[in-house]
Amino acid sequence: MATLLEKAIRYEYPETIPVSVSILPAAWLKHGEELQKIVDKYPQFFSGYQYNPNNFEYSPQYHKGFHTDEWGCVWENVYDGMDAIVTGHPIKSEEDVFALQIPERNDGHFPHGFMYLRLLDLCGFELGMMMFAEEDEAIDTLISKVLKYNEIQMNALIPKLGSMATFGDDLGMQHGLAIGAERWRKYMKPCFKKLYGMIKEAKPDTLIYMHTDGCIWEIMPDLQECGVDMINPQIRANGLDNLVRVCKGKIPINLDLDRQLFPFATPEQLEKHVKECVEALYLPEGGLSLNVELNHEIPLENVNAILAAVEKYRHYKG
Repeated sequence: MATLLEKAIRYEYPETIPVSVSILPAAWLKHGEELQKIVDKYPQFFSGYQYNPNNFEYSPQYHKGFHTDEWGCVWENVYDGMDAIVTGHPIKSEEDVFALQIPERNDGHFPHGFMYLRLLDLCGFELGMMMFAEEDEAIDTLISKVLKYNEIQMNALIPKLGSMATFGDDLGMQHGLAIGAERWRKYMKPCFKKLYGMIKEAKPDTLIYMHTDGCIWEIMPDLQECGVDMINPQIRANGLDNLVRVCKGKIPINLDLDRQLFPFATPEQLEKHVKECVEALYLPEGGLSLNVELNHEIPLENVNAILAAVEKYRHYKG
């Protein structure tokens, strides 16, 4: 039986608007039992989850400190419960690109930032932008190596896939694409089309869900052409008007509600925000889901208000 989300993606008239809620480890570490009291009020979002401070496990990447991945990128974290960032880049110059060896890992591993962000993690933002601007052999070689690695991973992943495959790669910045839409289509679109095309060829019924932060509304139709069935865009970076114009009735989205608003708004403003989004994007046949990410800096009053609002408006019928 199809899930609510699958019905929304396929425009099969889901009974309610699907809602996904995630709580970062930092929020549990800060609020603990008080946060649990709120979570207990909304079993429809958390399936009875119980926080245990004595047995609270989360990804090593969310622990304070350093770790090095299989590519030699050094990840640094200064805050327990938050995600790490790459501060040590193995590629220091264009010459290093040609000596880069593809890791031997072959287990279907697709971390967040597996293609575009992987390029920047390897060489750093400044050098990466210079190579994209120069459009010479170095950027072609780097992309080719990362793509080859991902093809190996995809071949390992495909036999494990069920009804949905989930990927994440942040393609935009706050006000657009760092490399621009034209260069993105030239260099990155063929990579995503190749990788997602492997899934569609092997398992055509598997839905592809892609999270991508930043202002990416310009290339959302391109991502759909690459095989993405649902995109998880940020509302603040893209703008509600752009998302309505580009996506409504055409590209299914799991709308990332405004995380930058959550810590500072009043409960009334939060309800208004959810209401505005739903009223603008809702269609009875589907195409809309709502995504909530809760972090440690959000007051508990606002956590409760956000959850109450999505509970209320997931039943919206227009």
